[in-house]
Amino acid sequence: MTTLIICLFIAALLPLVAKVPVAYAMHKLGRYNNNHPRAQQAELTDFGARALAAHQNAFEALIIFAPAVLLAIATKNTGTVIEQLAITHVIARVLYNIAYLMDIATIRSLIWAVGMVSALAMIFLCL
Repeated sequence: MTTLIICLFIAALLPLVAKVPVAYAMHKLGRYNNNHPRAQQAELTDFGARALAAHQNAFEALIIFAPAVLLAIATKNTGTVIEQLAITHVIARVLYNIAYLMDIATIRSLIWAVGMVSALAMIFLCL
């Protein structure tokens, strides 16, 4: 169960880590506009736009993964397969962000699918 909690913690940190490239891109626009950051983010292009999309997608993935982990813990389905799926999800999410920032679209989409399938498989195995 400790592995699941660690994976959940890492997954919860990923949106925050994914914000760093967004802040960097915003700063490159002249300065980080803390008064209207979303307006400034709307102006991002290329790397900055990809960084913002990766940041937002990290939250979207967390919405699926967090309940999967909590369901596994609540139903006491915390065996090796569930733990491996959780680790796979976290690794996929890290690789997804890297692929997004590097603009490798096809690989990114495949990595996204691996992450989603692993989280959904966790839920399925708890049925």
